[in-house]
Amino acid sequence: MDLRLVPAAVAVWAVAAWAVGAGPGAVLVVAVVSVVVGGAAAGRFRALALVAVVVAAVAASTAWRLGDVQATPVAELAASRERVTVQAQVVRDGRVFESVGSQGTVVGLLVLRVEDRHGRVHGVRDPVTAFLRDAHEDLVVGRRLVLQGRLGPPGDHRDTATLQVTRRSAVQGAAWWWSASERVRAGVRSSVDHAPPAPSALVPALVVGDDAALPDRVEEEFRRTGLTHLLAVSGTNLTIVLAMVLAVARAGRAPPRLLLVIGLLGVVGFVLLARPEPSVLRAAGMGVVGLAALGLGSRGGIRALCVAVVALLFCDPWLSRAVGFVLSVCATAGILLLAPPFVRALERWLPRWAAIAVAVPLAAQAACTPVIAAISAEVSIVAVVANVLAAPVVAPATVLGLLAGLVDLVSPAVASVLGTGAAACAGWIVLVAHHAASLPGASLVWSRPWWSLLVLVPVALWWGWRAAPHPVLVVGLCLGLVVAMVRPPSPGWPPPGWVMVACDVGQGDATVIRSGDDEAVVVDVGMEPADVDRCLRGLGVRRVPALVLTHGDADHVGGRSGVAAGRYVGVVLVGRPGVAVDGVPTRTLARGDRFAVGDVTADVLWPQAAPAGSARVRGDLDRNGASLVLRVRVQGVVLMLTGDVGEAEQDRLARSGADLRADVLKVAHHGSADTSARFTQAVGASVATISVGADNDYGHPTPAALRMLRDVGTQAHRTDEEGDVAVIVRDGRLSVVARGSGQRSR
Repeated sequence: MDLRLVPAAVAVWAVAAWAVGAGPGAVLVVAVVSVVVGGAAAGRFRALALVAVVVAAVAASTAWRLGDVQATPVAELAASRERVTVQAQVVRDGRVFESVGSQGTVVGLLVLRVEDRHGRVHGVRDPVTAFLRDAHEDLVVGRRLVLQGRLGPPGDHRDTATLQVTRRSAVQGAAWWWSASERVRAGVRSSVDHAPPAPSALVPALVVGDDAALPDRVEEEFRRTGLTHLLAVSGTNLTIVLAMVLAVARAGRAPPRLLLVIGLLGVVGFVLLARPEPSVLRAAGMGVVGLAALGLGSRGGIRALCVAVVALLFCDPWLSRAVGFVLSVCATAGILLLAPPFVRALERWLPRWAAIAVAVPLAAQAACTPVIAAISAEVSIVAVVANVLAAPVVAPATVLGLLAGLVDLVSPAVASVLGTGAAACAGWIVLVAHHAASLPGASLVWSRPWWSLLVLVPVALWWGWRAAPHPVLVVGLCLGLVVAMVRPPSPGWPPPGWVMVACDVGQGDATVIRSGDDEAVVVDVGMEPADVDRCLRGLGVRRVPALVLTHGDADHVGGRSGVAAGRYVGVVLVGRPGVAVDGVPTRTLARGDRFAVGDVTADVLWPQAAPAGSARVRGDLDRNGASLVLRVRVQGVVLMLTGDVGEAEQDRLARSGADLRADVLKVAHHGSADTSARFTQAVGASVATISVGADNDYGHPTPAALRMLRDVGTQAHRTDEEGDVAVIVRDGRLSVVARGSGQRSR
């Protein structure tokens, strides 16, 4: 196995990761020192010289890019937030995003000409990310237009600035190659538009990485089951496309040199179709590695992987910090290094095709597990099984979808037939993801340091490799995994008699109220889908008859797709229109309304149905003041859930004459200082829960809020210190059990 290039690739990666956050001067010094070291070592220490040379090349490339970004007139104008008029070309397709009650579009631009407010014109070639109000579906790669707006500091090191657009012109035509690629992309979409929504949205994602139409629920199910890599362009996509192109060329008896030309044209066409974004360039590199491995074996594959890492980081050093790049390299390395020994071990009792089908996803998932745990604090149990079940139809779906897009240029009717086949394959993948994600043990929370998996994963792989030649042991391990997925061990949780849980979702709110054996009412969902999904899985909640979203702030509604992932959601209840869940009916509540679900009965105390005249709740200026406030009764326990209402609204509730008495208070706004002592006293709860992120930047919960609770004899429990906090009833007495803190710091 040729590992001689591994030190060079690792050194380049480390230097690039450091350099993109440093100044160009310091990076240039590293480049010069590396050249000197390389020259000194060239005679006797060739391995060291090689490392020094590639480090010098990447450091010099990074220093040049950093200096170029800082020296441009656009950067100076962005620093002073100037209003400008720019002529630009679209380099990243516009993506429509949902805000509360409105839409917006984000698009990547290459600014070619900028005019400031004094009429000075500068010719540049600077990358800028622009934000526009409303949906703009005509902003596709290659098209040019004129925009007016205000420049601001960049949100990404790759960019020179951001642009908040106020006006824009109509788009002008793009170069023929971009127009052709967009026509094929449109053909892929139109060929499957007659299929069900999820499969028809998945086919463009498989073929060209276009996942814009994919429902949030499906994305979350793919995340839980380790199938997310199918939603983005990867080396697998390119390998499938090249395999199809080269197979056709070989069938036509193309000579070897022509095969090389055809392969290169296939790579270029793939990049045009999928767009030359960092992830696509990464996929092109990893796809070439896959082909090299097919021809040269794992020895040549490792060498090709190292060359690809160095080349990609030279072209785009910011990839060194990109999660997708890390996962691609880990997965490719895992397949090259780990899959062959597992295939040989499994071949003793399995056909080769079956051994490969098991070994490849197992190797990729094992190599990526520490990275995934570091990102999401979860370890997927069902990922290997889901990938094995989905793998047979990935290539047919990709090939049929691409052919449909090409054939649509001449015969939409024939393309629709091909699209039907692609959608059928995609439908199987969606079905696998849905059922796998619904398993309680689809993924497990990893509360220990992620780096501990660097030791545990190799140990587990070694034992697995030793067991692989023995079918009895393999079958036993598989049965054990099935049991863990269907009925995962969770000692002591959920605690018997629980009625309410304040979920540890970081700096956000998510409250679960038990309404039946496997169902609950969920009030707010935190920022990230994975956090609330983890909490609900731990509680065994499979049905959510009512999802209450108190108001539209992201830390209360951002994770709503995590509730819908693999669960039934009956209705979404909101205080103000604007927030929804795909495929679920929405109902607006106001003061005086009541709803009942199973063991849960809730009275709405706020907001008023007609808040006109109150400056604090007018429009979108103060969503907190318009939060739903609920007084909930469940199994004899009264809960006061307050959203993020501030002191003014709490005082109005205290003066309203409504019955505010409760056993448990969900403290408003994470324990901010905007809290009413009069309201806190009127509630008179014996227990309070505060949903708050560890080490948050807001100083929540504030000493003032904690003091108010102590003054009225309320015992406060915080998610940042205790993790998930459960309120339970045992023998008619109220008590609290905590699961342990995840120490999130959002």
